Amino acid sequence: MNYRPLILPKLSWEKKLSSSTYGELVVQPLEPGFGTTLGNALRRVMLSSVEGSAVTSVIIKGVNNEFSSVKGVIEDTLHVLLNIKEVVIKNNTGQPGKMRLFVKGEGVAKVADIKADEHLELINNDHVIAHLAVDGELDIEFFVETGRGYIPAQWPQGTALQADGRIYLDAMFSPVKRVEYHIEKTRVGQEIDYDKLTVGIHTNGAVAPQDVVHYSTSVLRTQLEHFLLATEIPFNEISRSEEDFTGKEGRLDVEGPTKGLPVELFLKPIDELEFSVRAHNCLIGAGIKRVIDLVNLTDEDVLKIKNFGRKSLREVKEILAAFGLHLGMNVKELDLKKAIKEQEGNLKS
Repeated sequence: MNYRPLILPKLSWEKKLSSSTYGELVVQPLEPGFGTTLGNALRRVMLSSVEGSAVTSVIIKGVNNEFSSVKGVIEDTLHVLLNIKEVVIKNNTGQPGKMRLFVKGEGVAKVADIKADEHLELINNDHVIAHLAVDGELDIEFFVETGRGYIPAQWPQGTALQADGRIYLDAMFSPVKRVEYHIEKTRVGQEIDYDKLTVGIHTNGAVAPQDVVHYSTSVLRTQLEHFLLATEIPFNEISRSEEDFTGKEGRLDVEGPTKGLPVELFLKPIDELEFSVRAHNCLIGAGIKRVIDLVNLTDEDVLKIKNFGRKSLREVKEILAAFGLHLGMNVKELDLKKAIKEQEGNLKS
């Protein structure tokens, strides 16, 4: 059976915005509607399924429950435990590990004071664990585990107090703090309804945003493979990249203001530009039904339209710019039709 090809997207990272805790991934072009489908799926997996490490229990010398206090430590034990939950740990092997903190005398106990196993790396070294007075002494042993998502404190059943004085903590393992995505329309050759997906990934620094995408994609692909009830359709082999759509045969160029743009874009209805309902209705009410009718207007012409304000004007200009268009282009319809006929003649020959 002959299947219709799909367009293959390209991925790029915004280098100017990249850091150890933030990355912005741009995916384009995507088949219409795929921006929402892929963006939502990736976001949900990133937030719920990426593995990370966290402290799951501690032993604080001289303390056997979270409601006690430590002599010479300004914060109570509960406050100290809350600070411990915010320690960011990078685990290079995924194996459990231990850490140790011993601070004595007046000062501030920070993450930088913690000594960890070789495969554990502490990220937020300036994070404060507790403040100590002159006679203060803080001795803590941390137990680190790896997991996914959120897990409540795993207290052994039947015993409120542990023989070794261990206190169990609920843990948020996920290194991903926030994921947001938005979708814009993008042009491929003569078509203007393809999707451009932008995904912003915020992490705690334990895992790079690029690794988060790789992990999440692997999870999705592994799960989706089980939905295949027959031999997989080789869409990667039969599909095409953007260049295949925008080569010389697929682009209609003319001299003047439309050079470098597909001519048929100007003859499409403004519905395909997806303006807001208010802006769209105002334009239609003024008899502006095609892209060429709109781009031939000036800013002043548009503002003269009934109920059309500067906010709507700004929206129109931003959407036009996304397609390489602008107001005041002064495009002649006869030139467009002539260019289309010439192109059709070249294709037949």
